[in-house]
Amino acid sequence: MTPPSALLVDASLYVFRAWHSIPDDFQDSEGRPVNAVHGFLRFVLELLERQQPARMALAFDESLETSFRNELYPAYKANREPAPESLRHQFRQCMALCRALGLPVWVDSRYEADDLIGSLVHGLRAEGVCSLILSADKDLSQLLQPGDEQWDYARDLRWGHAGVLARYGVRAEQIADFLGLAGDSVDNIPGVPGIGAKTAAALLEHFGSLDQLLARLGELPYLRLRGAAAHAKRIEEHRELALLCRQLATIHCDCDLGDPLQAVSRTPCDREALAALAQQLRLGPMTLRRLQALA
Repeated sequence: MTPPSALLVDASLYVFRAWHSIPDDFQDSEGRPVNAVHGFLRFVLELLERQQPARMALAFDESLETSFRNELYPAYKANREPAPESLRHQFRQCMALCRALGLPVWVDSRYEADDLIGSLVHGLRAEGVCSLILSADKDLSQLLQPGDEQWDYARDLRWGHAGVLARYGVRAEQIADFLGLAGDSVDNIPGVPGIGAKTAAALLEHFGSLDQLLARLGELPYLRLRGAAAHAKRIEEHRELALLCRQLATIHCDCDLGDPLQAVSRTPCDREALAALAQQLRLGPMTLRRLQALA
């Protein structure tokens, strides 16, 4: 028997995609751009219509500057420009729409969307519920265990725990170690200088984990790996950096979100709130019909 599942959405990713792909010709009743809201709402409606999920939640990132990871490493995500106020406003409208649709929304100033999703996955697993994570972010693959899946919705690519190795060259449980060594330019995680993705994957294939690599570093110069001695020297010199980078890349799964089943339970649509938002956002007749069908 297939275990029940919950749909967990890395929502900020899809707001940003709409922001970048849709011209800012759409304006709300006050003349402010709402292109990201319109694009994100289309995505959510299509998802609800196609999947009809019984359990679903959307996790948003609130800030790039207030995560606990910034305390560990101030340069974390410093390569990203802060979102302009017009986009921040649209994020708030996207969250308001989701809540009006009866969809659980999770956002926190200290924890990122990845951590909120990780905490939901962890809590649901204890209840015998698998997770389908909607995101193209490789970081989230570290959460996958047998029964879970990740879905790159835009490319319609899905993979489970067993598919992580073919996709990234390392197992799901090695993703954080991999990023600790190779770094992640998207999040401004430096990794060990001179250690690229192929080398990191090869090292983890041999040693199994970053901890084992550091404990048995004396073996590295004797491996049949190009530049093995130089890699050993680099890793020894940057041992603490590798551990810090792994800590930055590790998704925290202990956020207190209450009862995990309740945290992903849909509730009836708030028709009054939806009507007010539809008027404010100047939604078109086709979108209104789709909303009414859900309400």
